[in-house]
Amino acid sequence: MPEGPEIRKAADKIEQAVKAKATREVFFAFEHLKPYESELTGQKVCQVETRGKALLIHFDNALSIYSHNQLYGVWMIRNAYNYPTTKRQLRLAIHNPKKSALLYSASDIEVLTPEQIPTHPFLSKLGPDVLSPKLRPAHVLELLTSKLHQRRQFTTLYLDQHFLAGIGNYLRSEILYVARIHPRLRPIDCNDEQLEALAEASIAIPYQSYRYSGITNDLDLANQLKAEGQKRSQYRHWVFSRANRPCRVCKTPIVKDFASSRRFYYCPVCQPAKG
Repeated sequence: MPEGPEIRKAADKIEQAVKAKATREVFFAFEHLKPYESELTGQKVCQVETRGKALLIHFDNALSIYSHNQLYGVWMIRNAYNYPTTKRQLRLAIHNPKKSALLYSASDIEVLTPEQIPTHPFLSKLGPDVLSPKLRPAHVLELLTSKLHQRRQFTTLYLDQHFLAGIGNYLRSEILYVARIHPRLRPIDCNDEQLEALAEASIAIPYQSYRYSGITNDLDLANQLKAEGQKRSQYRHWVFSRANRPCRVCKTPIVKDFASSRRFYYCPVCQPAKG
């Protein structure tokens, strides 16, 4: 499933293609959304907003299209009405005279009014967007030390969108590695210095991933490994998908483990378990 940085990158491309341009046509694949096609045709997109892994396309008539890619959804930006050759099912299309923003395979699509957004079943329960420019380490630290979260294992906490929205499997492993915290620990098991490092990494790593197209490894090291001929999958991350390969810091083999059938990775030396 795409995580916050990937959704924000998609939002940037959608915004570049359709923002401030009157739509020529809007298409919905689902019958219950068909009445909105005429209401959104001729309107302009004001903003493309992300909230974690969800996306909101705001129009100047105050309606917004909500979508969540879930596992299989994918956005494609094409020249107007130039559809790709694909076996995927087209679910949503926004056309203007020059470009088409096409959403394939997603099933979680709605049209919302401003009053419906704050009470939406998914959006209303989200924690702070990890890529929000308003989010600060102090805010994350406050969440980590709250009674609601302080006794929750990081393997669970860092996939909970009610805690921080936009973090998924790869970001979880990378954030915890950079903070040097074992995934099986809880906030209450950590000292102040560890929690402060974790709060910083919880913002810095997703932002780096967004800025540098999914690279969470040290950027200088990633560039060096790329110049040496390594593939992107080999230099992209610190620990994620690097089971049994040497830690980039201490050379200890990276461990792959599972929590609730979701894989995570860590270095047993750089991220020691307590007790």
